[in-house]
Amino acid sequence: MHFVFRIQKNCHHTRARAGIFHTPHGKIHTPTFISCGTKATVKAMTPEELKNLGAEIILANTYHLMLRPGADLIAKMGGLHQWMHWDRPLLTDSGGFQVFSLADRRKILQNGVEFRSHLDGTKHFLTPEKAIRIQEKLGADIIMCFDECAPGDSDKKYTREAMIRTHQWAKICKKTHENHCHPEPVEGYNEKHIVQKFPQALFPIIQGGIFSDLRIESTKFMADLDFPGIAIGGLSVGESKEDMYHVLEIIEPHLPKQKLHYLMGVGNPEDIVEAVARGVDMFDCVLPTRYARHGAFFAENERKHIKNACYIKDKQPLVKNCACYSCQNYTRSYLRHLCMENEILGSRLLSIHNLHFLLELMRTIRKQIEKGTFEHFYRQFPWRIKKNSKKK
Repeated sequence: MHFVFRIQKNCHHTRARAGIFHTPHGKIHTPTFISCGTKATVKAMTPEELKNLGAEIILANTYHLMLRPGADLIAKMGGLHQWMHWDRPLLTDSGGFQVFSLADRRKILQNGVEFRSHLDGTKHFLTPEKAIRIQEKLGADIIMCFDECAPGDSDKKYTREAMIRTHQWAKICKKTHENHCHPEPVEGYNEKHIVQKFPQALFPIIQGGIFSDLRIESTKFMADLDFPGIAIGGLSVGESKEDMYHVLEIIEPHLPKQKLHYLMGVGNPEDIVEAVARGVDMFDCVLPTRYARHGAFFAENERKHIKNACYIKDKQPLVKNCACYSCQNYTRSYLRHLCMENEILGSRLLSIHNLHFLLELMRTIRKQIEKGTFEHFYRQFPWRIKKNSKKK
């Protein structure tokens, strides 16, 4: 009963729903966006700033943290929550996506993946069991099964092989998780700071590429394993947006209705709205802060670039009527100057705006679902209209 998902309102004309996911570190109101703290920090942001923006959950990256500084060190420091000064829900991925993105640096075996670190070339072997034990030491509220994420252009034969491995690994992850209520002993542990003070929710990851029959097969398989939530992986990895939306449509009838649905790696506003309409409750993506570091910001109906010359003398905020700190206090002209000079403050202020934009979008979506007006909001969403008009 530590992890309970309660649906509060369904949209009668789409698959959208609003709910609350209860965790030991607090509630997550859905639909929600997870701010990505890849290396135990959301780039350029303090935990207090994230809370002020309304962030309820953040994500940390298992692959990067296992390489440096290492799960044992984080465990000795009391786990991620204490170490990074975050007392709200945390999610860690399994490291699978990062390992499989190494391409020529890794070798896939039936019981795991052998790979060389992108940092120093050292050899590592990551198995489903090890992925779970690392995440237990990190101590996040939600942890992920180890999976194989096939590239978006993979043929059906390879995609099926990767899916079957993912299924086998999910069963191993579940068994490992059930047999390890506490992480393995770590030398130097202080008994007053045992990481595993709280239970963890393990989610499996649906795979199957863009192939309808494989996606349905994977969804049914993972649903039958009865995890507290279920993730959808292998999308936004090179396939078209139409393929992504199609996959979400065909698997939705087979997703467990009373479980949290988590779409991994998606963060563009139009994709979020489309996915919510297809039954997705939770998203994560590095785009808000990555865009900010390159001078891009979310506007009313599209992404814009602050370095464009048209903003040199522009006295307007990034977005009119935006309530974020950056828009309330700075002009496009000044923000352009900061970004042209590669000043850290420019990245920070654009990060604040982009994260505020997505978190405010999620709050608006929830309110629209609760009021029963989501379908109209979905049809009239400016980003969606802009995208569809460009197609024509």
